[in-house]
Amino acid sequence: MAGRLGYDGVEVMVWTDPVSQDIEALRRLSDHHGVPILAVHAPCLLITQRVWSTDPWTKLRRAQSAAEKLGASTVVVHPPFRWQRQYAREFVEGIWRMADETDVRFAVENMYPWRYRDREMLAYAPEWDVTKDDYRHFTIDLSHTATARTSALDMLDRMGDRLGHVHLADGRGSAKDEHLVPGRGNQPCAELLDRLTRTGFDGHVVLEVNTRRAMSSAEREADLAEALEFTRRHLAADVRVPRP
Repeated sequence: MAGRLGYDGVEVMVWTDPVSQDIEALRRLSDHHGVPILAVHAPCLLITQRVWSTDPWTKLRRAQSAAEKLGASTVVVHPPFRWQRQYAREFVEGIWRMADETDVRFAVENMYPWRYRDREMLAYAPEWDVTKDDYRHFTIDLSHTATARTSALDMLDRMGDRLGHVHLADGRGSAKDEHLVPGRGNQPCAELLDRLTRTGFDGHVVLEVNTRRAMSSAEREADLAEALEFTRRHLAADVRVPRP
């Protein structure tokens, strides 16, 4: 579908799906469809706690190796969960150490507080707002800024020239991480893309859009075509626009 719609490449999230964990299978798919893999998302979600080891540093080393073998420029990583205490204590220094050992960018992604009704849980450490810590590269995710109910453009300013990667999606401030097609929520998707164009951003813009509500493959394809058209309309022609 990515090739048919004209996307420039994909980001692969390493997931419970065995194909996402198999570098040779991914390489064959990329070659078969003529769609490069431009980024790898490390398996750092709750559902992937046992994917590629239970040790978080092993996961990151394997994600780096996968990116190098697949020709991807970026590894996307979330900050640790608060209960991963040793990992959280070592995370900032450890990410710098790994970044010094490779040309692959480790782009740490902004997250959000977990909410249930009127309760809020701070699930990530050192911070869900990754701009409060010192990283070489950041990923900004606009669905996450919506869920966090924070200003995406202010976060973009704080990231500055350390912004290395973009997850473009929309949201309406729900407690759920919505990942709407850009333009369907209240996030400044167009303004952010315009700013990337004006500042000479050299990373990838990845459409991380949730299509689970699509009633058919045709509806899913229409959503992804709309997302691509929106993004290209607001970006300079020479900025690459892959999707996950």
